[in-house]
Amino acid sequence: MERSVFDNMAQIDARHWWFAARRQIIGALIRDRVQPPSGARILEVGCGTGSNLELLGRFGAVDAIEPDPEARAFAAERSGVAVAGGTLPGGADLADGGYDLITLFDVLEHIPDDAGALEELARKVAPGGSLLLTVPAMPWMWSGHDVAHHHHRRYTAASLRRTLEGAGFELRYITHFNSLLFPLIAAARGLGKVTGHEGGDDAIPSGPVNGALRAVFAAERHLVPHMSLPFGVSLAVIAQPKRAAAGERLAA
Repeated sequence: MERSVFDNMAQIDARHWWFAARRQIIGALIRDRVQPPSGARILEVGCGTGSNLELLGRFGAVDAIEPDPEARAFAAERSGVAVAGGTLPGGADLADGGYDLITLFDVLEHIPDDAGALEELARKVAPGGSLLLTVPAMPWMWSGHDVAHHHHRRYTAASLRRTLEGAGFELRYITHFNSLLFPLIAAARGLGKVTGHEGGDDAIPSGPVNGALRAVFAAERHLVPHMSLPFGVSLAVIAQPKRAAAGERLAA
């Protein structure tokens, strides 16, 4: 990402409606769908400024990697987690079979070789363990927001499935989310393209608007773990390496 994007994220990710509501949805997915074992070993790949580490720590012992040195230092200071450097594929020192849960929250779209990164992570998942990731959906929604955040792609459910399966994973659950606000966001992105006013759209709205958007988006925590939504701005996937999936399946 641009340095300004990281700097801005460090200032807003505790309060901005999108980050705050996404954490609630992630927490519900881990609790109700992944159901990691007690004392789980958890890795967050691309933890950014560390806004998810406290949440993940409720489910087990957390490690994290983050390639950007300033974001890494900020994440370590705010969370107390020893955040390591490294990139995927090939540039991170991770033990094979070391983690019960590996997470990538809006990270995969930043990695040029997404398939190679996933192939490497498949080897790092412990027997019976899971991968939980979120990515931006709907390639037709590509906008200045994606450019500012250095995205390489947005995914469809089919393209994400193909990438994961080709990298050695079996999907256990896939759903769109950020569905309730989808019409509003799609309209805003479309208007930006027409008017030429595209960008990162990361500013925190006024308090009442921020609170309302957070409440609407966060309400999906009651839906996303239990039913696969057919459309939305984002996709969430739970997957297991094929070597483990046959013997250790998540509850349907």
